[in-house]
Amino acid sequence: MVKTLLVGGVCIASIACQSNQSAQTTEVVEQKPKVTTEVATLQDVEQVSTFTGNVEGFAVNNITPQQARRISRLLVDVGDRVRAGQKLAEMDNAALTQTKAQYENAKASFERSDELYKFGGESKANWEAVKTQYEVAKSTYENMLENTSLISPISGVVTARNYDNGDMVGGQPIFVVQQINPVKIFVNVSESLYSYISKGMKVDVELDALPEQKFEGKVSRITPSIDPQTRTFEVELTVANGKEQIKPGMYARVTMNYGKHQNIVVPDRAVVKMLGSGDRFIYVYKADGTVDYRKVELGRRMNDKYEILSGLNDGDEVVVSGHSALKNGIAVERTN
Repeated sequence: MVKTLLVGGVCIASIACQSNQSAQTTEVVEQKPKVTTEVATLQDVEQVSTFTGNVEGFAVNNITPQQARRISRLLVDVGDRVRAGQKLAEMDNAALTQTKAQYENAKASFERSDELYKFGGESKANWEAVKTQYEVAKSTYENMLENTSLISPISGVVTARNYDNGDMVGGQPIFVVQQINPVKIFVNVSESLYSYISKGMKVDVELDALPEQKFEGKVSRITPSIDPQTRTFEVELTVANGKEQIKPGMYARVTMNYGKHQNIVVPDRAVVKMLGSGDRFIYVYKADGTVDYRKVELGRRMNDKYEILSGLNDGDEVVVSGHSALKNGIAVERTN
């Protein structure tokens, strides 16, 4: 009986020892996430912004008669270059003949009345009445004449034609003529840049339709008010177009450079996007070996670097690799 108890005690002690050894061998030491860092530095950064807009003619003229008339003959077509003073269309002149006869009769009557009035053979009241009739007939005839032969007031290119010969002109113009040297581009600029934009300022213009070409433009007009809905203001740009390569309606990208400003610059690998939002953040390595989560505001992207407008200080060490295991305040091992 004593032997049995002794053997049992030895077995229990042996099991306990094995259990302690097993616990000791399965104990795992948690490793710190490994990261590499780089120093954020204060640098001169060119302040550049890009805006989009559509090309428009420098001047646009709608060619149409003042009253509904039938077209007798169209003299130009879409794509034709026209000069100022060139006849573009002839309208039905049936009414013109009658109006011209009325004008010539009124003119002859006034000339007779005016001759008599000079020698006292006509009263002033009658002379004034005849003169008024003549002036009205003259104005009516000149207006009819102007609307029978339609003339282009500007030199440019015909960009639209809405009717054919014999059509009755309705609400649309017969032709649209646009001056395309130079051309204009309108862009909407954020109100925060209002003090940086000035009249005469040079800009770079690129067009999707003319890849690998860059044109120089300048600011020709700045709207003196801010749109309260969009918090932007409109800027008009003028671009020389001597070869007439740039056409109305082309999509343009306008780059404005308004000087340099000192801001923090970091590698683009340091910037992390928060899932589910548009926020960007950076982990900053601290002296105690932990990392600090910082929300940042991005400026320009310059090749493999980002300009930081807020959220960092000069000299901060930012994490550039090892982000996947990080969270705010965690201790890390810096390996660089």
